[in-house]
Amino acid sequence: MKKHIKSSFLYLMQPKTHFITIPVLLLIITLLTAAASCDSFTEVPLPSSQLTAPDVFEDKGTANAAMVDIYSKIRDRGLLTGYSPGLSCQLGLYADELDYYGLSGTAASNFYSNTLLASDPEITKMWTASYSQIYAANAVAEGAAKSAGLSAIDKEQLTGEALFVRALLHFYLTSCFGAVPYITSTDYRQNTSVQRLAAPEVYDRIKADLEQAVTLLPEQYIGEGRVRPNKWAAQAMLARVCLYMGQWDEASNAASAVLNQTELYQWPTGLDDVFGKDSLSAIWQLMPATDGANTYEGGTFIFILGPPPSVAITENLMNAFSNDDLRKSHWIRTVSNSGSTWYHAYKYKQKFNTGISAEYSVVLRLAEQYLIRAEARAHAGDLIGAKEDLNKTRNLAGLGNTDALTADEIIAAVMQERRLEFFTEFGHRFFDLKRTEKLNEVLSPLKPQWSATDRLLPIPESELLLNTNLLPQNAGY
Repeated sequence: MKKHIKSSFLYLMQPKTHFITIPVLLLIITLLTAAASCDSFTEVPLPSSQLTAPDVFEDKGTANAAMVDIYSKIRDRGLLTGYSPGLSCQLGLYADELDYYGLSGTAASNFYSNTLLASDPEITKMWTASYSQIYAANAVAEGAAKSAGLSAIDKEQLTGEALFVRALLHFYLTSCFGAVPYITSTDYRQNTSVQRLAAPEVYDRIKADLEQAVTLLPEQYIGEGRVRPNKWAAQAMLARVCLYMGQWDEASNAASAVLNQTELYQWPTGLDDVFGKDSLSAIWQLMPATDGANTYEGGTFIFILGPPPSVAITENLMNAFSNDDLRKSHWIRTVSNSGSTWYHAYKYKQKFNTGISAEYSVVLRLAEQYLIRAEARAHAGDLIGAKEDLNKTRNLAGLGNTDALTADEIIAAVMQERRLEFFTEFGHRFFDLKRTEKLNEVLSPLKPQWSATDRLLPIPESELLLNTNLLPQNAGY
């Protein structure tokens, strides 16, 4: 076997893990410490004394605090964090977007060289953080359902948010690991013996959760900003899932439902408007932890002097941009030193605290919906509509209309556009190569240790040791 597994960690669903055996206790601790961990992110009053289990969801303020704290956890750790262990960096290294300049023997080094181990602590953290967040979302859904103090509207909102989070995280888990458990309860006895479901079944469950979330979530955003998902955030995620499932008409219709909300969403006037805090093309964002802080992505990707301390944009990606593509000058920055030149992602401009936060992490945005609909329309035979959608992102980047004519040419042009539009954003490039079965064709010539089995990450060894129902390990590990 190419990758040997050797160590052990506590299994997330094991009864002795306090988060699983006493779920409400975790929520209480979360609420009591949220002010320190989330600061301005919560924007809701927190209890000053200990709560009994039912009290958490009998008060709108504490119930909202429990839900909002999940977003802070998503921002700070796991698959979607903008820190270097998140997918934006790790899958950029794993594919062909980023070169690595840091220390050898690290998780980032192993992602870059495609030599991951099932015993790698960062793989375990990805898995356990995601399932912890899913578990917390399930606790919110269950607590809201049992509450006698929340209004029907508040119950629907919290349940819709919980289902959105559960679907979102399972989407990224199955995209990375393939067959995974789909966790829908807080019953640790059930969760200690869960089995992995094949990716198509996981997608079916994701789709069902999102469809229900669409019916429960309000059309308008809750509170300030776009940091709590609304109906259209769930619809946007549903469009992506349907695209990945090859359900072209449903993907197109879901994307259209979002794009038709022209009073809420507006196409940016320039590339520098896309990632600002107040971007009207943002569908869902993650708010920084404190006032004045900005995104973790800015801290991860921006460097001032060369050589890069950690990661930099690959020459391969730089060469994919035409010279008249404005994304090359607006979303990538050049750093030179002693005759050498490097490039870093510059979608987010702020690396440090700015007194007043200027940027939020954008998880879902309008450009993806246009490119989802373009791809889906091309597959369904609507070539004129597909080209119109494709040209939206091209024109914003200063490029002329596409000259693609046939369905295959348009789809290829869409995939190229997605590469240039979504680099260093939550693994889009890797997932696109995988779903179009282009991984080996593209990565084998570029990456000496690339193997066809690297299309999936390893299931953490610790999980397999503590729950044999999760066997077999993914091939190659």
